[in-house]
Amino acid sequence: MDPSNLRIRGVLLAAGKGTRMKSRLPKVLHPLLGRPMAAYPLRALHQATGEKPVVVVGHQAEAVKAGLGPDAADYVFQDPPLGTGHAVAQARALLEGRVDVLLVAAGDMPLLRAETFRRILEEHLSHPGTAITLLTVETDNARGFGRILRDERGKVVGIVEEAHATPEQKAIREVNVGVYAFDAQWLWHALERVPLSPKGEYYLTDTVALAVAEDLPVRAVTLEDPQEAIGVNTRVHLAEATAALLDRIRRNWMLAGVTMIDPHRVYIEDTVQLAPDVTLWPDTYLMGNTVVEGESEIGPQSYLKNAHIGPRCRVWASVVEDSTLEAEVHIGPYARVRGGAHLGRGVFLGNYAEVKKSRLGPGVKMHHFSYLGDATVGSNVNIGAGTITCNYDGVRKNPTFIEDDAFIGSDTMLVAPVRIGRGARTGAGAVVTKDVPPYTLAVGVPARVIRRLSPPEDASSRDPSTPPKTSPKGKE
Repeated sequence: MDPSNLRIRGVLLAAGKGTRMKSRLPKVLHPLLGRPMAAYPLRALHQATGEKPVVVVGHQAEAVKAGLGPDAADYVFQDPPLGTGHAVAQARALLEGRVDVLLVAAGDMPLLRAETFRRILEEHLSHPGTAITLLTVETDNARGFGRILRDERGKVVGIVEEAHATPEQKAIREVNVGVYAFDAQWLWHALERVPLSPKGEYYLTDTVALAVAEDLPVRAVTLEDPQEAIGVNTRVHLAEATAALLDRIRRNWMLAGVTMIDPHRVYIEDTVQLAPDVTLWPDTYLMGNTVVEGESEIGPQSYLKNAHIGPRCRVWASVVEDSTLEAEVHIGPYARVRGGAHLGRGVFLGNYAEVKKSRLGPGVKMHHFSYLGDATVGSNVNIGAGTITCNYDGVRKNPTFIEDDAFIGSDTMLVAPVRIGRGARTGAGAVVTKDVPPYTLAVGVPARVIRRLSPPEDASSRDPSTPPKTSPKGKE
């Protein structure tokens, strides 16, 4: 059969309890850089085969399906849990007659790459008639993996689980990683003949001895990067896998043109996207679907989650969540932007400035100690220190509108719903409960308009830090 016409599916084993994690959460759902551990090999299997994998679930099956995504895979159920051979057999009803090659991996091995799966498939498909192609690694730290047994000619003749290995077998450095390509038609019948182990389980590894007994080829592919073989059985292993994955991600981004001042103090999830010439300072956290465009600097001590940072921005010791910064925005230190906020080009937020669910137009300056919530702010607006939008009346959130070129004095309270007109100005300490018309000055508690202001010839070009001139007459 032409290898290009073979039908290939991945099978991910994710039915175990993971008792050594000492957690009520299923092991395969423990988070690794913001995603469930099993999401990594699941994605790699999909990439390698081009088909949605089959996931074998058991312990807390519904939670595992919800955590990985109901549409991310086809799910089959294993009950009771009788070992890895029994687990794969649960996919038979779904796949028999529909698949030529099965690519099997464990859900607790998050560092396996799609490229590694492709190497196994390439080796398997390039040798027609092969029953099993398995992945091995040479290591001094077996981590509980079974040992590879070879004959005097170097051919694989079996796998012995560590629990049943002799002292001599335990000294073998080549171990089984737990990733296999199987001839599917052969496998279904072989699983019927797998013996029950002393532990009362059916081991998938015993299929190797069955193939050898039938004089069928068993091939091995040696893992190039031993870190890919890190399996997670304890919280210690989870920390090791996290560190290894972080190193991989950081290295890839640096090779792609990102500068990291101290790489080991930068946290980046693999869903993040970075452009060349981004600079990341120490103690920076980039999470979720964050995007940082070119020539922006993030950190030190910054936290970004689901943030879109435009080009040439500076985020210094600040938090940006679920929000967008256009080009040349500078925020920090100690600023917070959240809740779908959108900051236009050239906006400046200083220390202890917070923006929530608001849109700030180009050139807005909000230097320090202020809060804008549920607000729409025009261009070239100056927000004085201590300004607050009082947007919550105890029942609902109310909007505030500040039009272009307005100047909001220090300690102004804007009691929403309220609108500040274009070029208007509030005095320091004003409590604004009613709309302020364009080009007027409102002061007091509650604020009232006391003077009309003369619009500049080109209000849009005026420096917002300079208040508009007052008219010599006109008082309201």
